Amino acid sequence: MRPSETSPSDLPVATLDVGGPPPRRLAVRVREGGGPPVVWLGGFRSDMRATKAAALDAWAAGSGRRMVRFDYSGHGESEGRFEDGTISDWLADACAVIDRFADEGPILVGSSMGGWIACLVARERARRGAPVGGMVLIAPALDFTEALMWDAFPPEVRETLERDGVWYRETPYAPEPDPIRMALIADGRRHLLLDQGLEPGCPVHILQGMADPDVPYPHALRILERLPARGARLTLIKDGDHRLSRPEDIDLLVRTVAAMA
Repeated sequence: MRPSETSPSDLPVATLDVGGPPPRRLAVRVREGGGPPVVWLGGFRSDMRATKAAALDAWAAGSGRRMVRFDYSGHGESEGRFEDGTISDWLADACAVIDRFADEGPILVGSSMGGWIACLVARERARRGAPVGGMVLIAPALDFTEALMWDAFPPEVRETLERDGVWYRETPYAPEPDPIRMALIADGRRHLLLDQGLEPGCPVHILQGMADPDVPYPHALRILERLPARGARLTLIKDGDHRLSRPEDIDLLVRTVAAMA
């Protein structure tokens, strides 16, 4: 779930302290501008310098749009160890950044795991009367710890997790394997969304590749079925992979976000 990276932005890095446990300091880049702020929510082990995030930042710079990017704890330039993180931690990170830097009607752009985080943020903000302005979700991996990991793991992997507390999964996106902890799986069960209707309180546009090996497109259909009919759209890219980082994919993403914003 990790896209390729571009060179770092020339924007200065702000820091935000998030209460624990454990307390951690997050790295945040804010591009000043007008209109509803656009917030990038990255994927599992990705960071705010990823290709799609950088492309959206370039669009924001050219259109005078406020844009917020950050790294979850244990990711990129933020403090913490990746293997210690959970969905609860990364949701808390996202809520803290949005409350501080993009509180008024933000447009959330969530990639893979970031799509799940975006939906959880939208639900949390709706509960306290501060809805988001819209969401663009790229291969959204809602409930991935259960639906795309635990349910798909063979018995020997489940046994390893239950016995050792961690299993190292090979990944095509990095030279080192992903440490998958039982704590991540268990915590993910606190945040499952797909066993009920989704009421994000805002328009939602999903972009999904049909050749995605990590988040198969039927998963996007399942999400769409749980969204309200009004304001929910799904665009399928027949030859699109998980990254959706080709020039034509980036162009589609920018146009979709611009229309939402």
